[in-house]
Amino acid sequence: FKPESVSADLLIELLDIAVWAPYNNSKEPWRFIGYTGEGRKLVVDAIIRASGVKRSKAKKNPKDRRESLMAIPCYVVVVADEDPRAKNREEDYAAVCALIQNFQLAAWERGLGVAWITDNYISSPGFRDRIGVVPGERIVGLLNVGYPEFIPDVQTRTPAAEKLTVIDSLEGI
Repeated sequence: FKPESVSADLLIELLDIAVWAPYNNSKEPWRFIGYTGEGRKLVVDAIIRASGVKRSKAKKNPKDRRESLMAIPCYVVVVADEDPRAKNREEDYAAVCALIQNFQLAAWERGLGVAWITDNYISSPGFRDRIGVVPGERIVGLLNVGYPEFIPDVQTRTPAAEKLTVIDSLEGI
């Protein structure tokens, strides 16, 4: 990402678009925690602690890792309610995933890139506690948000026709 910051006003604008995701219950099953400016230190420290020493040594030294993480202009933790009823829990998770997709598309329209991170540390009790996620909530993703330094190559996709089965007759069933 470029070092340019992402304003709180823009973040709110994007989230206001994202919340138009469909949901199946009468509740909106999401919550957000945004980290910008100096606030990024809190989430970066939580990532480093939860990731452990092994991962830091495997990738780069902890100082370089901290600098790399602090170079991300904005973090958004997207949290879903964890309903004790399996059906509602799955519907809530699906709604929050749709919300994240909406956020990504709206951000792209405004020149922002978004990386949706789901590394193992997001489930770590230490990480959750440090960033303020409470029991009864699930982290669906840690969004890295900023103005892209470069645009990555488009990944190829399998044509939908190769993944689609159409049943248009009951003959032979």
